[in-house]
Amino acid sequence: MSEALITSRPRLTVRLRLTLSYAGLLVVAGGVVAFIIYAVIRLFPNYPLTAANPRDQGPVPTRADILDLIVKLSAYALGFLAIVGLVGGWFLAGWMLRPLQEITAAARKASSGSLDHRIGLTGIRDEFTDLSDTFDAMLERLQRSFEQYRRFAANASHELRTPHAVMKTMLDVAQADPDHQDVPELVKRLAETNQRGIDIVEALLSLAALNNRTVELDALDVASVVRTALPALEAEAHATGVALGDDLSESVVEGNEILLHQLVTNLVQNAIRHNLATGGSATVTVRPGQVVVRNTGSVLDPVQVRTFTEPFAKDRYGAGHGLGLALVARIVETHHGRLDLVSNPDGGLTVTVTLPEADLVGG
Repeated sequence: MSEALITSRPRLTVRLRLTLSYAGLLVVAGGVVAFIIYAVIRLFPNYPLTAANPRDQGPVPTRADILDLIVKLSAYALGFLAIVGLVGGWFLAGWMLRPLQEITAAARKASSGSLDHRIGLTGIRDEFTDLSDTFDAMLERLQRSFEQYRRFAANASHELRTPHAVMKTMLDVAQADPDHQDVPELVKRLAETNQRGIDIVEALLSLAALNNRTVELDALDVASVVRTALPALEAEAHATGVALGDDLSESVVEGNEILLHQLVTNLVQNAIRHNLATGGSATVTVRPGQVVVRNTGSVLDPVQVRTFTEPFAKDRYGAGHGLGLALVARIVETHHGRLDLVSNPDGGLTVTVTLPEADLVGG
């Protein structure tokens, strides 16, 4: 009942309040002027005024008469100022608030799910144009985020469905003909498919956690992080016949050790797995402010390379689950750095991560 009463009350709009303010200001200013004139006339001595020509003598006004006339004229003037203030203030307030109405209309469209509308106010730079530009930038980021989310959700549902469908097919075949099954091979394939599903879920959780956390950045040497990550990666490189090399120089940056360790691991694993079947190579180079990972392999399409940082993007090798470079891109963004992917003319990929160097003088 109380909510209904509140919503049914007439709304005192900003335009009406500005109009009343303009009119009130005019009336108050006029009243102050009238009061000053009244006070000045009241200070005159109280004697009758006479005409300049004695032959034109007639009734002459006194100070009291003049004061009465001032009061009447002031009342008329204040009424006129009130009317002018209300009418003029109404149109002036409407003109001043027109940009705000455009912003409100855009906000209503955005609340209904339409994020492609932009306000684009032009003219003199003021608070409204600043608000308009900020709102447009927010809509741009929201639209980009929602589009990425839709693609991510669609790809995630597809990728998570695939290993389960494969396992179901293998189990259905085994159930239909249990006597002619190679049980060890079946168990191995089921374990591999199940591990693929686990890897996808863990990568998804890593991306989600990174999108919803505040990362603390400290001064650290990237070369030390790489040296810590390399031993485990060398074993995988040796098993796949890929020669893993490194060229590490000191590079102190503003970073998070755990996330940079994950970044190096993902990049080097990507370089190892997306390589030649045998005899290939991968190199990790650290120089001031940069980490460069280069691998050999088949020649890649530069247009296709630009999609590698999209979640679940598949390269021509068809390996992995398509989340490694997506996580790398998010880590680089968190560190306010830059990620560059370039296809090598002789085959393979070169990934360059540029990170802000730490200000050791200030520390």
